[in-house]
Amino acid sequence: MSESRITALEERMAYQDQTIEELNGTVMALWKEIEGLKRQLARLGEQLEEVSADLPQQPDRRPPHY
Repeated sequence: MSESRITALEERMAYQDQTIEELNGTVMALWKEIEGLKRQLARLGEQLEEVSADLPQQPDRRPPHY
């Protein structure tokens, strides 16, 4: 292989390494955001259950337009 081809390959590899690191950072940030959203959704589900438990129970009736 000629030296210019080796240099081109080394440059390409360095660029790919940088891109992989940037993508890894993005994936990690998104993962943290997803985990936070999961926790928030769980809290909201618990709050909804609490509010639903405090509401008076309505019999299952069809709406008046039926």
